[in-house]
Amino acid sequence: MLQPHLSCYVSFLFLCLCSNKQALLTIPKPRYLEQLESYLRKELQYLDLTQRNSQELRLQPYREIFEFFIDDFKTYKPLLSAIKNEYEATLAHQKETIRALEPLKAMQILALQEKEKVEINMLKQQKQHLLKFIDDMKEEKSSLQTQVERLQTSVAEEYTRYLNEHRCPFTIINFHQWLLFKDVKGEDVVKLTLALKIARQDLTKTQVKLNAMIADYGDVVPRREFESLEKKYSDLQQETLKKDFDQLHKEYQTLLEIQRETAEERDNFFTELQQAQRSCTPRPNWAKCSEVIPGGADRWGCLAEGKTSDQLVDVLLEEIGTILLKEMNVFPGQGMWDKVPVYLRHVGEVKNKKLTKKDVVDILKDIWKEKIALEQQRPVLPEFFLSYLQKRYGDTSAMEWSYTLYENMRLCPSNHVMSSFYNILTGKVGEEQYHIQNQLISNLQKELAACDSSNSGSLTSEQFRMALREAFPLKRRGSIQELIDASRYQLDSTEDLIDYKSLFKEDEEGNPEPFVAKIRSQYVREKQEYLRELRNNLGDLKEVNAEDLKAAFCTIDPDIDGQTLDTYIGLVYEVGREQTDQEVVPVDTALERLLAGDVRRVGPRQPDPTKD
Repeated sequence: MLQPHLSCYVSFLFLCLCSNKQALLTIPKPRYLEQLESYLRKELQYLDLTQRNSQELRLQPYREIFEFFIDDFKTYKPLLSAIKNEYEATLAHQKETIRALEPLKAMQILALQEKEKVEINMLKQQKQHLLKFIDDMKEEKSSLQTQVERLQTSVAEEYTRYLNEHRCPFTIINFHQWLLFKDVKGEDVVKLTLALKIARQDLTKTQVKLNAMIADYGDVVPRREFESLEKKYSDLQQETLKKDFDQLHKEYQTLLEIQRETAEERDNFFTELQQAQRSCTPRPNWAKCSEVIPGGADRWGCLAEGKTSDQLVDVLLEEIGTILLKEMNVFPGQGMWDKVPVYLRHVGEVKNKKLTKKDVVDILKDIWKEKIALEQQRPVLPEFFLSYLQKRYGDTSAMEWSYTLYENMRLCPSNHVMSSFYNILTGKVGEEQYHIQNQLISNLQKELAACDSSNSGSLTSEQFRMALREAFPLKRRGSIQELIDASRYQLDSTEDLIDYKSLFKEDEEGNPEPFVAKIRSQYVREKQEYLRELRNNLGDLKEVNAEDLKAAFCTIDPDIDGQTLDTYIGLVYEVGREQTDQEVVPVDTALERLLAGDVRRVGPRQPDPTKD
């Protein structure tokens, strides 16, 4: 009794879990399924999706469809009712969890704001202190200037008086000569003697005053020297203030960078929260899949470890597709049309070789090895793929191997070796991405080995962090921490040594360790962020020419060199075409072409001056 309902069950499973995915095989829809789909479309059209709880409103028609399905399948009604109840309970639990997290998010934001407010107040106080110090120095300068002017006036007056008195000795000498001359002629000697005595007394007083003046003003500097010292003082003061300002500016920029990263993390957490609120659906009981997956609970546990619900749907589809693929004996040929890839051009049926994943991975790795050896000839992967199979298996069997490998790669997106080869083979991404990712991993291995002076194969967490910083100088602290966490996923929290050599191992099907998978996922994420910045810089432009695109790249990445810039522009526009600067391409098309190629940030991110 199980077999008649198998196709209906599979159709319903696809409708609930992956309604936006294409079925592997074309299966005629049952009439009851078409009625359910028609009812669902009508109900969705009547909904008002502008309301705040639009997602809950969209869920209601699906509940009704599920209830119809339960009522019509009497045999499975208890099991399906239990599944529905579990979904409803889990959905209610998720709502309560989200409601509990919202105050925590508000508290975190308030804590960050308070911390920033304290730091800003400290900077303001330092600024006020410096301004007060400058005012005090100005007042001191003004006071010194006043004293100098007063002393200059006093010295000028004394100098004039001393100059007049300086002539007194000469007057006295002349007076003596005159006195002798008068004495000869019989003048009044007594009067002249008295006058001489008074003149000598005046000379003594003048000499005393002169000595006192020299003693009092011996430490007074000349005006020229004073002005020179004043200029040096002013220059030294300006230099000191400039150094203090530069230091404060540097600290301010550092605080801005920390604040920007904190704001980005806050925005990312908020986005994740919104996504969780929008897509919070009850989690299925994935353990039931172990009953139908070959290998039982142990194999399903390995496949499902650490994966999200969406990823588990892909794994389930991959397993179902693999089972169905093994049951097929032949593939239908796609014909000899020009739009058909050269490695699939065949008329008639093609035999299925029924290869295992390990067999496929080994062949693909050997193809890469052969192609890299001929890299100077720059062979195109689709043609090289076919020529390799013809050379190894002969012209007669080449198509059988080609179709078998192609279908296995298409149905196994979770396997990195298969998925990367398939994406390059079909032109979804450029081949340089494969080589660049391998080069990044190779450079990291060299840095780790260089830090391992004892060649023990292990590094401390701090040594491992420093090696990551050397290999990836442009990565943010959060990305470095993600790599460290991925390297310690099997370690005890108390262990400090990391066996870095084991992080680069692969299983027999070519699946890497989580550490290498994280490096590749970060490469894709960083490229998407880089292109998102480029898109924001282009603004509202619908089409872009080469000059505008170059200007946008130079704005978001000032350290980019001319050769790299020309390479990026060549990905968007046809290389070698005349008048490329005048050619315009839709912005979305340009971004798609850049996403398919190897596009990365060249220099560090510049702080955003618009953010406080």
